[in-house]
Amino acid sequence: MRTALYGRVSTDRQETANQMEALRTFCVAAGHEIVAEFVDDGITGSGRKRRPAFEQMMADARQRKFDLLLFWALDRLSREGALATLQHLTKLDSFGVQWRSHTEAFLDSTGPLKDAVIAIFGCMAKQERIQLSERTKAGMARAKAQGKNIGRQLDFDAYRRVGALAATQPGLSVRALGRGAGVSAETVRRALRLGVSHMTAYRIPA
Repeated sequence: MRTALYGRVSTDRQETANQMEALRTFCVAAGHEIVAEFVDDGITGSGRKRRPAFEQMMADARQRKFDLLLFWALDRLSREGALATLQHLTKLDSFGVQWRSHTEAFLDSTGPLKDAVIAIFGCMAKQERIQLSERTKAGMARAKAQGKNIGRQLDFDAYRRVGALAATQPGLSVRALGRGAGVSAETVRRALRLGVSHMTAYRIPA
Protein backbone atom coordinates (compact mmCIF):
# COMPACT_ATOMS: atom_id res chain seq x y z
CA MET A 1 0.00 0.00 0.00
CA ARG A 2 1.38 3.42 -0.96
CA THR A 3 1.77 5.22 2.35
CA ALA A 4 2.48 8.83 3.31
CA LEU A 5 3.77 9.79 6.75
CA TYR A 6 2.79 13.00 8.47
CA GLY A 7 4.57 14.50 11.47
CA ARG A 8 4.70 17.82 13.25
CA VAL A 9 7.90 19.00 14.87
CA SER A 10 7.44 19.96 18.52
CA THR A 11 9.86 21.59 20.94
CA ASP A 12 11.59 18.21 21.24
CA ARG A 13 12.90 17.57 17.74
CA GLN A 14 14.60 14.34 18.79
CA GLU A 15 11.27 12.96 19.99
CA THR A 16 9.69 13.80 16.64
CA ALA A 17 12.57 12.12 14.80
CA ASN A 18 12.03 9.01 16.90
CA GLN A 19 8.32 9.04 16.09
CA MET A 20 8.93 9.30 12.37
CA GLU A 21 11.43 6.45 12.56
CA ALA A 22 8.81 4.34 14.33
CA LEU A 23 6.35 5.07 11.52
CA ARG A 24 8.94 3.98 8.95
CA THR A 25 9.60 0.77 10.88
CA PHE A 26 5.88 0.02 10.99
CA CYS A 27 5.57 0.46 7.22
CA VAL A 28 8.49 -1.87 6.56
CA ALA A 29 6.96 -4.53 8.82
CA ALA A 30 3.52 -4.14 7.21
CA GLY A 31 4.93 -4.21 3.69
CA HIS A 32 3.79 -0.67 2.92
CA GLU A 33 5.65 1.47 0.41
CA ILE A 34 6.53 4.91 1.80
CA VAL A 35 6.00 7.35 -1.07
CA ALA A 36 6.12 10.64 0.84
CA GLU A 37 6.93 12.15 4.22
CA PHE A 38 5.41 15.46 5.35
CA VAL A 39 6.74 17.26 8.42
CA ASP A 40 5.65 20.67 9.68
CA ASP A 41 7.58 22.90 12.04
CA GLY A 42 5.20 23.53 14.91
CA ILE A 43 7.16 26.53 16.13
CA THR A 44 6.49 29.78 14.29
CA GLY A 45 7.47 33.35 14.99
CA SER A 46 4.17 34.80 13.78
CA GLY A 47 0.80 34.80 15.44
CA ARG A 48 -0.75 32.75 12.68
CA LYS A 49 0.49 29.20 12.35
CA ARG A 50 0.63 27.76 8.87
CA ARG A 51 1.25 24.16 8.03
CA PRO A 52 2.63 24.06 4.49
CA ALA A 53 3.51 20.37 4.71
CA PHE A 54 -0.04 19.56 5.85
CA GLU A 55 -1.49 21.60 2.99
CA GLN A 56 0.77 19.82 0.50
CA MET A 57 -0.21 16.47 2.00
CA MET A 58 -3.91 17.22 1.51
CA ALA A 59 -3.25 18.39 -2.06
CA ASP A 60 -1.40 15.15 -2.81
CA ALA A 61 -4.19 13.15 -1.17
CA ARG A 62 -6.71 14.83 -3.47
CA GLN A 63 -4.62 13.63 -6.41
CA ARG A 64 -4.42 10.10 -4.91
CA LYS A 65 -0.64 10.11 -4.79
CA PHE A 66 -0.88 7.75 -1.82
CA ASP A 67 -3.43 5.30 -0.42
CA LEU A 68 -2.84 5.57 3.33
CA LEU A 69 -1.88 8.43 5.65
CA LEU A 70 -0.04 7.29 8.75
CA PHE A 71 0.56 9.61 11.72
CA TRP A 72 1.90 9.04 15.22
CA ALA A 73 -1.16 10.30 17.12
CA LEU A 74 -4.21 12.43 16.43
CA ASP A 75 -2.71 15.48 18.15
CA ARG A 76 0.17 15.29 15.67
CA LEU A 77 -2.33 15.51 12.80
CA SER A 78 -4.54 18.26 14.19
CA ARG A 79 -5.08 20.33 17.31
CA GLU A 80 -7.81 22.45 15.77
CA GLY A 81 -10.73 20.90 17.62
CA ALA A 82 -13.21 18.14 16.85
CA LEU A 83 -14.96 19.93 13.99
CA ALA A 84 -11.80 20.70 12.01
CA THR A 85 -10.38 17.25 12.71
CA LEU A 86 -13.58 15.61 11.49
CA GLN A 87 -13.42 17.71 8.33
CA HIS A 88 -9.83 16.63 7.68
CA LEU A 89 -10.66 12.95 8.11
CA THR A 90 -13.79 13.08 5.97
CA LYS A 91 -11.85 14.93 3.27
CA LEU A 92 -9.31 12.13 3.20
CA ASP A 93 -12.19 9.67 2.92
CA SER A 94 -13.70 11.61 0.04
CA PHE A 95 -10.32 11.48 -1.73
CA GLY A 96 -10.27 7.70 -1.33
CA VAL A 97 -7.32 7.88 1.09
CA GLN A 98 -7.33 5.83 4.28
CA TRP A 99 -5.83 7.07 7.54
CA ARG A 100 -4.36 5.50 10.64
CA SER A 101 -2.89 6.56 13.97
CA HIS A 102 0.13 4.51 14.99
CA THR A 103 -0.47 4.81 18.74
CA GLU A 104 -4.30 4.86 18.81
CA ALA A 105 -5.61 1.58 17.45
CA PHE A 106 -9.21 2.82 17.30
CA LEU A 107 -8.24 5.63 14.90
CA ASP A 108 -7.97 3.45 11.83
CA SER A 109 -10.19 3.87 8.79
CA THR A 110 -9.02 0.48 7.53
CA GLY A 111 -10.52 -1.24 10.58
CA PRO A 112 -14.04 -2.08 11.80
CA LEU A 113 -14.31 0.93 14.12
CA LYS A 114 -14.15 3.58 11.41
CA ASP A 115 -17.89 4.39 11.42
CA ALA A 116 -17.93 4.56 15.22
CA VAL A 117 -14.96 6.94 15.24
CA ILE A 118 -16.60 9.23 12.68
CA ALA A 119 -19.86 9.19 14.65
CA ILE A 120 -18.05 10.13 17.88
CA PHE A 121 -16.21 12.97 16.18
CA GLY A 122 -19.51 14.10 14.68
CA CYS A 123 -21.07 14.33 18.16
CA MET A 124 -18.03 16.18 19.50
CA ALA A 125 -18.10 18.60 16.57
CA LYS A 126 -21.80 19.29 17.14
CA GLN A 127 -21.18 20.06 20.80
CA GLU A 128 -18.25 22.27 19.80
CA ARG A 129 -20.50 24.27 17.46
CA ILE A 130 -23.12 24.65 20.20
CA GLN A 131 -20.54 25.91 22.69
CA LEU A 132 -19.12 28.35 20.14
CA SER A 133 -22.60 29.66 19.38
CA GLU A 134 -23.36 30.09 23.08
CA ARG A 135 -20.10 31.97 23.66
CA THR A 136 -20.82 34.21 20.68
CA LYS A 137 -24.32 35.01 21.91
CA ALA A 138 -23.03 35.70 25.42
CA GLY A 139 -20.39 38.05 24.03
CA MET A 140 -22.95 39.90 21.93
CA ALA A 141 -25.25 40.23 24.95
CA ARG A 142 -22.43 41.71 27.04
CA ALA A 143 -21.51 44.15 24.27
CA LYS A 144 -25.14 45.20 23.87
CA ALA A 145 -25.49 45.70 27.62
CA GLN A 146 -22.45 47.98 27.50
CA GLY A 147 -24.04 50.03 24.74
CA LYS A 148 -21.68 48.86 22.01
CA ASN A 149 -22.80 48.65 18.39
CA ILE A 150 -22.24 44.99 17.50
CA GLY A 151 -23.88 44.95 14.10
CA ARG A 152 -22.12 45.24 10.76
CA GLN A 153 -21.55 48.85 9.83
CA LEU A 154 -23.49 49.42 6.64
CA ASP A 155 -21.76 51.63 4.12
CA PHE A 156 -24.81 53.28 2.59
CA ASP A 157 -22.71 55.67 0.50
CA ALA A 158 -21.08 52.68 -1.16
CA TYR A 159 -24.47 51.02 -1.61
CA ARG A 160 -25.84 54.18 -3.22
CA ARG A 161 -22.99 54.17 -5.73
CA VAL A 162 -23.59 50.52 -6.52
CA GLY A 163 -27.32 51.09 -6.89
CA ALA A 164 -26.86 54.09 -9.15
CA LEU A 165 -24.42 52.23 -11.38
CA ALA A 166 -26.61 49.13 -11.52
CA ALA A 167 -29.63 51.24 -12.45
CA THR A 168 -27.91 53.22 -15.20
CA GLN A 169 -25.88 50.32 -16.61
CA PRO A 170 -27.91 47.14 -16.16
CA GLY A 171 -26.14 43.92 -17.05
CA LEU A 172 -22.79 44.79 -15.52
CA SER A 173 -21.08 41.95 -13.69
CA VAL A 174 -20.45 42.09 -9.95
CA ARG A 175 -16.76 42.80 -10.57
CA ALA A 176 -17.57 45.55 -13.07
CA LEU A 177 -20.00 47.14 -10.61
CA GLY A 178 -17.31 47.00 -7.93
CA ARG A 179 -14.73 48.65 -10.16
CA GLY A 180 -17.17 51.33 -11.22
CA ALA A 181 -18.30 52.10 -7.67
CA GLY A 182 -14.83 51.76 -6.19
CA VAL A 183 -15.80 48.98 -3.80
CA SER A 184 -15.10 45.28 -3.36
CA ALA A 185 -17.14 42.55 -5.03
CA GLU A 186 -18.40 41.48 -1.59
CA THR A 187 -19.73 44.98 -0.94
CA VAL A 188 -21.57 44.82 -4.29
CA ARG A 189 -23.10 41.46 -3.36
CA ARG A 190 -24.13 42.82 0.04
CA ALA A 191 -25.74 45.87 -1.59
CA LEU A 192 -27.66 43.68 -4.03
CA ARG A 193 -28.78 41.36 -1.23
CA LEU A 194 -30.32 44.35 0.59
CA GLY A 195 -32.78 44.60 -2.25
CA VAL A 196 -34.31 47.46 -4.22
CA SER A 197 -36.80 48.45 -1.51
CA HIS A 198 -34.05 48.83 1.09
CA MET A 199 -31.87 50.86 -1.24
CA THR A 200 -34.81 53.03 -2.25
CA ALA A 201 -35.19 54.03 1.38
CA TYR A 202 -31.75 55.59 1.08
CA ARG A 203 -32.67 57.32 -2.20
CA ILE A 204 -30.73 55.08 -4.54
CA PRO A 205 -31.44 56.46 -8.02
CA ALA A 206 -33.92 54.37 -9.97
